[in-house]
Amino acid sequence: MFTENDIQNIVTEQRKFFRTGATLPVKWRIQQLKKLKKAVLEHANDFETALAEDLGRSQVEAYLCDIGPIVVEVNEMIRGLRRWARPERHFSGFMCFPSMVTKVYKMPYGVSLVISPFNFPILLTLGVVAAAMAGGNTVVVKSSSKSAASTRMLKAFIAEVFPPEYVTLIDGGHDIADLCLAQRFDKIFYTGSPSVGKHVLAEAAKNLTPVALELGGETGNWCVVRKDADLKDAARKIAFFKLCNAGQICININQIAVAEEVAAPFLEELKKAFVAQIGAHAETNPEYPKLITEGAYDKCARLADEYRSRIVFGGVGNKETRRYAPTMIYPVDIHEHIVQHELFCPLLPIVPFKDAEVDALMETIADREHPLAMYLFTKDMKWANRVMRTQQYGGGCINEVCIHMMVKGVPFNGTGHSGMGAYHGVWGFREFTHPQTVLKGKTRCNLPLREHPYGGKAGEKKMKLLKLFER
Repeated sequence: MFTENDIQNIVTEQRKFFRTGATLPVKWRIQQLKKLKKAVLEHANDFETALAEDLGRSQVEAYLCDIGPIVVEVNEMIRGLRRWARPERHFSGFMCFPSMVTKVYKMPYGVSLVISPFNFPILLTLGVVAAAMAGGNTVVVKSSSKSAASTRMLKAFIAEVFPPEYVTLIDGGHDIADLCLAQRFDKIFYTGSPSVGKHVLAEAAKNLTPVALELGGETGNWCVVRKDADLKDAARKIAFFKLCNAGQICININQIAVAEEVAAPFLEELKKAFVAQIGAHAETNPEYPKLITEGAYDKCARLADEYRSRIVFGGVGNKETRRYAPTMIYPVDIHEHIVQHELFCPLLPIVPFKDAEVDALMETIADREHPLAMYLFTKDMKWANRVMRTQQYGGGCINEVCIHMMVKGVPFNGTGHSGMGAYHGVWGFREFTHPQTVLKGKTRCNLPLREHPYGGKAGEKKMKLLKLFER
């Protein structure tokens, strides 16, 4: 168990190490990223075992969702870091004559704190750690106590690969997280719920520490299925995504809005897709992930019981294994409480709407807190493009789910209650660096334009030059 003094000493040692300048050379950072990638691949089986223990993940799902994406992310950083870290060169402008060159340096913040979640405990720890390393920071990780096996594995892994003054992991519950937040860090990156995000932000404000928040979205992510959608294709993709990690994904579909004109055939296609992919009894299928804790299972089961009369598929679980079947609830009114908060479980409420009134539906969604993701299924690309350009959300897809996360070079995160800041690739590098502007002055040929006197003929001449330069 870590004490306040232990954590303070860790931060102090990391700050000392950072101030040596050891993390600044780009070549050194690339070496550390290569070391991280090599170690992840060497310990892939250990991570898969931990993910199976915590979340019931199969080997394929563990690699697909946690391990493989880290390798891809780190590869992108290794290839791009020299270019990203290169100082920008700017023309200073005639007002700065004769000092015509200004540079922008990308400086690391210093000692960073990464607070990671339980749902993707490997990816959302090491992926953020990699971004902090690419930026030239040292890293203290506070990992989730809920994913205990993954946290144990990560703690041993990080201690094996990196010295503690560079990267170290602190385990424990919320009390330990608060001890971490009480320290003065130079950057904090938190992944989790909006309610805890507010607490992190409030604690960081005491030291004016810049914060990035990756949150799930308070009122959940919408998937809209219009009457002209390819229902079979939509159902297949939605079923895959809802099965993934048993719905415990920040960008997962929280609820579906389906045009009532096609609601009946869509429901049938979705049922078929679930059965085709996981079988008729998902709760007994060892490939199907489990809920993270008994408390999470009970919460899911209680909510399902509340809507028992409207369950059209699923609605059963196995408390001993913590597996709860994907559960379709229909019909649900858009103003019911189940579609006004993040579910983070296999329940899938389905809201019917008249297709002609789809814009009113989107207005209602826009009035709620900004989601982290949005998914549209339709053949009307003009409408879909307009919605994606005008709604506020983190990211999303048209006629697809989740794979916008796999695109290289694009940012990921939300806005408002779904987050602040952004990362992945170069965006992660930017999140963990501060741009510093430096002008190179000259000692000769400096004009007296900015100096007194401002009156008389001298002032008149200066005004003419100012108006000439500042147009």
